[in-house]
Amino acid sequence: MSRLPITIATWDYDRTRPLVDGRVRVEGCDVNYLTMPVEECFERAYFHGEFEVAEIGFSPYLIALSRGEPPYLAVPAFLSRMFRHSAVYIRTDRGIGGPADLRGKRIGVPEYQMSAVMWFRGFLQDEHGIAAKDMTWVQGGLENPGRREKFPLNLPPGFPLEAAPERQSLSRMLADAALDAVIAARRPSCFVEGHPKVARLYPDYRAAERDYFRRTGIFPIMHAVGIRRDVLDRHPWLAASVFKAFVQAKRIADAEFAETTALKIGLPWVNAEYDDARALMGEDFWSYGLNDANRKTLEAMARYSYEQGLAVRLVMVEEMFAASTTFGETRV
Repeated sequence: MSRLPITIATWDYDRTRPLVDGRVRVEGCDVNYLTMPVEECFERAYFHGEFEVAEIGFSPYLIALSRGEPPYLAVPAFLSRMFRHSAVYIRTDRGIGGPADLRGKRIGVPEYQMSAVMWFRGFLQDEHGIAAKDMTWVQGGLENPGRREKFPLNLPPGFPLEAAPERQSLSRMLADAALDAVIAARRPSCFVEGHPKVARLYPDYRAAERDYFRRTGIFPIMHAVGIRRDVLDRHPWLAASVFKAFVQAKRIADAEFAETTALKIGLPWVNAEYDDARALMGEDFWSYGLNDANRKTLEAMARYSYEQGLAVRLVMVEEMFAASTTFGETRV
C-alpha cells in the first residue's frame, strides 16, 4: 500500500527536529518537512492552504472554530508555549510603572487576535480588573506596515481598535511617542537598538512569570499543530499518526536537556535551568495532550477569546481537537 505524501510546515524547534531529520517518522506518510518563521507559516497556511499539516496560532484557530469549521483541525501538540510578561514594551515617559497604568493608554499590536496579545489582555482582566475596552488598540505591522487579521473579529460597535497610519510601523510609532506601549511576540527594533525612552514593562520578567505560574498553574499555549480539514476528511487516521509523531519528537528533545556528559544545547547552565523548571512546574512541564493542567490552560484561553470579542461563542475543550488525539500523551 502506498504511503500518503504530506507537507508539514513549522518553525525550527528542538522539539520538531527529530521529524525534520528523519529520526521520527509519521506512520503511513512520506513527509516533506519545511521550516520557516511562524508569521510566514501562518500566512501560507491560513490564507493559501499550502500545507497538509502546519503550525497554527491557537487564538485565530479558536475564532475560526467558533464560527464553524476552520480550515485546519488541531491536534494537542503545543509547539509554542510562552509566558508573555516579556512581550510588553512601554514608553518610560508616560507614567507607566506597572500593568495597572496601562488603563487608558494607546497600545500597538501586530494583530488584535494574536495569542500573545490575547493572553496578556486576559492577565490584565483577571489580575487587575482592566477590560480590553479600557485601552485604545492600534493594529499594524511591528516593523513592516500592513499586517492583517486571520479571521473576522466579534467586537462591539465603537470598540477602541484602529489601524496604524499607512506606512507606519508599530516600532517606529513607539519610538516617536505615537504609542504608549506595544505588545508583540518579537522585540521591537527600537527596543533592540536601545531607544532611551523604550523599556520592558517587566524588566525582571522571569520573576513575574514564575510568580504568575505559582499562583495560577497556567503555562500559556501559543501554537498547536493543525491538519487541513479536507485532507483529514479523506484520511481520518492521519490525526493520530501526526500526534504520535510530534509526541515522540518532543520526548527526544526533552532527553537532551538532561544530558550532562557533553551539553547538546549551547548554554552553560542548561541543566540547572532544566532542574529549576521541573522543580517549579513539574516533571512534564511542557506537556502535550489533554491532561488537567492543559485543560485548565485551554479553558482560560477559550474564555479570554470570547470575553475579548474574538470567538463568537465559548468554545469547549472537547471540540478543539481531532477526536482520536484527545486520549492524552501518556498513551502514545
